[in-house]
Amino acid sequence: EAYEVINLMKVTGLRPCLLTYNSIINGLCKNGHYSRARQLLVELAESGLAPDTASYNTLLAECCRTGNLQEAESVFKEMLCRAIIPDLVSYSSLIGLFSRTGRLDCSLAYYEDMKSKGLTPDNVVYTILIGGFCRNGSMKEAMKMRDEMLEQGLHMDVVTYNTILNGLCKEKMLHEADELFNEMVERGVNPDFYTFTTLTNGCCKCGNMDKALTLFEGMLLRNLKPDVVTYNSLIDGFCKVGDMEKAFNLRDEMISVSISPNYITYSILINGFCNKGCVSDALRLWDEMIDLGIKPTIVTCNSIIKGYCRSGDASRADKFLNNMRSQRIFPDSVTSNTLLDGFIREGNMDKALDLVNEMGNQGLSPDVITYNTILDGFCKFGRMKEANMLYRKMVERGINPDKSTYTSLINGHVSLDNLKEAFRFHDEMLQRGFVPDDKF
Repeated sequence: EAYEVINLMKVTGLRPCLLTYNSIINGLCKNGHYSRARQLLVELAESGLAPDTASYNTLLAECCRTGNLQEAESVFKEMLCRAIIPDLVSYSSLIGLFSRTGRLDCSLAYYEDMKSKGLTPDNVVYTILIGGFCRNGSMKEAMKMRDEMLEQGLHMDVVTYNTILNGLCKEKMLHEADELFNEMVERGVNPDFYTFTTLTNGCCKCGNMDKALTLFEGMLLRNLKPDVVTYNSLIDGFCKVGDMEKAFNLRDEMISVSISPNYITYSILINGFCNKGCVSDALRLWDEMIDLGIKPTIVTCNSIIKGYCRSGDASRADKFLNNMRSQRIFPDSVTSNTLLDGFIREGNMDKALDLVNEMGNQGLSPDVITYNTILDGFCKFGRMKEANMLYRKMVERGINPDKSTYTSLINGHVSLDNLKEAFRFHDEMLQRGFVPDDKF
């Protein structure tokens, strides 16, 4: 409607001003009509008015929101061609866009260009660049940028601290994260929900559950309410260290404070019980999530398949495929490879071979892991005829053998004193650029 107002103004002999154009360009962008906004900018210039920095900043902001790198560069170049001087907002949009899309080199180039034009970076620009380094795992560079920020007399706010803490936790640099957290508190910057969630998750990933619980309690003391993500991090941490009792108690606790477990919660717990060999407990949780209307994912199903196979019950794992299909969840390559390994562990090589042959009927293509798993099984059981057949089949299908393939074949032939065949595969292995272990 606002766009039509301009046309109406023109018909009645009124001339829209720059502010009117800019307001409508902004509205069009916010409502997802970028192409019309771009066209309006052309009409603005044709009307005799000169677009200003605000006109282009609106377009740059929309390019940034949609991740359109090419268009953002085009808009910026057009801006320069019209001798319109970019400001801090212009550069911030470009630096942010390229940083988030992994083009940190371009972000730094715009950062240097900005400084060469006499513009002083602010907290936003520094935090964006720090975030880019953190996403790349370049914590040393992130800290250098942080030092430069402080040297410019700028102060880190909670967003900057959280950005660095997240990077440190992802790199498992918990000691450095702890020191930065203490610095944050000492400087009077109040940690928020994201601060505690980041640190708690970092500790859980590293198995430091005592520290994770301390942070969780600190979160509660500050009247910051944990959410399902916070609880899932703690539950996952306890599952990984094998403490299923605490993990399950946390599930009950979250329900008691009116936080509903989601499919991730159940997947984590099911995987934890399966890793402990407690498949019956995992299946009770499976039934519970189905009753609650929570749809399992293929990851959840693969955990149960793995649990059965690790417990030496591949036949039940095979039967569980029917449960999956009843939920319209179909096996993937991980399902098949896990089940395959289960049959081989039990010495059921014929069933394993049937499974590989069936994969094609299910729309799955056996990969190098599939072939290596079954090929190694036949080699260990001395069935080299089948092993050689599988080797030929994988090569015919364009699947390149790797070092594991050749190691299994060589060891299998050596165990049967087939030294001629062993050396043939040894030579072929060298020709493909693999270095044998020479343990056979």
